[in-house]
Amino acid sequence: MSDESRSPLAPPRPPFETQSSPAPRDEGETGNRRKQQPRRDKRDVHGWIALDKPVGMTSTHAVSVVRRLFSARRAGHAGTLDPLASGCLPIALGEATKTVPFIVDSGKTYRFTVRWGEERDTDDAEGRVVARSDARPTAHDIRALLPRFTGLIEQVPPQFSAIKVDGERAYDIARDGETVELASRPVAIDRLDLVETPDPAHAVLDTDCGKGTYVRALARDLGRALGCFGHVSALRRTAVGTLAEPDMISLEQLTALCHRAASGEGNLADILLPVETALDDIPALAVSRADAARLQRGQAVLLRGRDAPIFRGTVYVTASGELIALAESDRGEIVPKRVFNLAGLKGSARRTKGH
Repeated sequence: MSDESRSPLAPPRPPFETQSSPAPRDEGETGNRRKQQPRRDKRDVHGWIALDKPVGMTSTHAVSVVRRLFSARRAGHAGTLDPLASGCLPIALGEATKTVPFIVDSGKTYRFTVRWGEERDTDDAEGRVVARSDARPTAHDIRALLPRFTGLIEQVPPQFSAIKVDGERAYDIARDGETVELASRPVAIDRLDLVETPDPAHAVLDTDCGKGTYVRALARDLGRALGCFGHVSALRRTAVGTLAEPDMISLEQLTALCHRAASGEGNLADILLPVETALDDIPALAVSRADAARLQRGQAVLLRGRDAPIFRGTVYVTASGELIALAESDRGEIVPKRVFNLAGLKGSARRTKGH
């Protein structure tokens, strides 16, 4: 429920993941030789998928499924979602993996349901109950409390989190039955709104928050402050940076589109968002083909006169509309930091405007 992963006590088997069974023996052969499944050739695929991850699936498994659908050489995700959570899981393929930090560092939006009356050791529905209360807050009580949890606040991460304590993951220590003492740290909560109270035992909230925020810890702390205890019973991430619900695609839709493309009824490039999707908040700088060639060799270029950028800092460089490099700009000097090689399949999907 943050950019850092955790390991639940006993995660359910993710959907789309099937148990392996012994392969049948080859006809007419002896011994334990088994049929070899044909291996699909990997290829260079570059772009982003804003996957609408289903509940019950780990982020790692989601990446492996998407990677297999595209037969991509490289893939990774930007911001772990717990198996309990659904929603926006940005998956980078190929050269897009070089832009993952720009998505990871961006803000997130969540809609989550808190169940009052129980605090659990994992701060979500998968954990063991550690405290109970018969008290139930009113909508007025909840709204009155929200300003205390908005802005820059101190938050103690959940016991079951991926934070390291003396070189060990906190969830490994907690799973062994030990109490983990985690220090509080500042997190940014830009917005926290009560959406509805469907019944006295539940409240649905929306939040915009910064990197490293644990929604599970937010629910826990709200319950403690209200004197009724609480934990997250449902969680959906609706946006990561500029990637929002209009950009998202379900695994079923993605699978169907990939199969159609494989049969010649579509283009995989139209499914993928471009690599530059992660760079929406970074200034773009267009250079000549000659300067682009220098940058791709790792050499700095000096721009003067009309072509010189008026800003300092990180830029993404293009030539003839193609992404060339991430670079640092200072007084007209462009120093490449990350160079892109977009040979192969490149994302060309158009994004929905206005979110």
